[in-house]
Amino acid sequence: MHRYLSLIPVLRWQDALDILIVAYVIYRIFLLIRGTRTVQMVVGLFLIGIAFVTSQMLGMFTVNWLLNNFLGSLMVILVVIFQADIRRALTRMGAGPSFGMRGTAARMAEEVAAAAAWLAARRIGALIVIEREVGLSEFVETGRAVDARVSRELLETIFFRGTPLHDGAAILKGDRIVAAGCLLPLSTNSNVSPTLGTRHRAAIGLTEDNDALVIVVSEETGTISIASRGGLVQGMEPPVLLARLQKLAA
Repeated sequence: MHRYLSLIPVLRWQDALDILIVAYVIYRIFLLIRGTRTVQMVVGLFLIGIAFVTSQMLGMFTVNWLLNNFLGSLMVILVVIFQADIRRALTRMGAGPSFGMRGTAARMAEEVAAAAAWLAARRIGALIVIEREVGLSEFVETGRAVDARVSRELLETIFFRGTPLHDGAAILKGDRIVAAGCLLPLSTNSNVSPTLGTRHRAAIGLTEDNDALVIVVSEETGTISIASRGGLVQGMEPPVLLARLQKLAA
């Protein structure tokens, strides 16, 4: 009995740490791809792997040859297919939990929440983007430069019906409104509800590849939503929105 027990390798602390690190990485990867098209692609690759093993076992040489050549280029294929997800993962790894200038973020949170409440009460559509750690220069360039201190009055004026910048997004950095009338990418996620309008899809689309926070006011219902990390929380009351923004500013 002791002879067989001696064949079992002794678990070192380095081995335990190694296992924990790999398990954590796998867990984080699952969190990143959860609810995205990547899950479906991973399932497809898994089925291809099963088909490759099965073709070997059954002696299906032609199928095996085709799959073998496909799997030989797997790394290149993965980079091409998952380039957006890889970029999003690397972006989130390098991003911190804060946004902009902490000293003025609390005041900005109050101004944004007050403006969103005013707009929602009048059913005026709005799209307010708060830049965090990842820059938004490419989207700022699609709009008109504003470079003004954040205030509820200015935000209300920008999104008031009939103004030239009403249909675009206002981008905030620190305590400044850097641009308005900006164009945002629409989400291509098939899991996004088809009932959502262009503003909501644009908010989700931006946050899929960026750590920005986007506040959306619906023109149809007057409800306030907040998008982050590719997700959308709808029907937020102004006090809840303010608490969320203040928490990020803390």
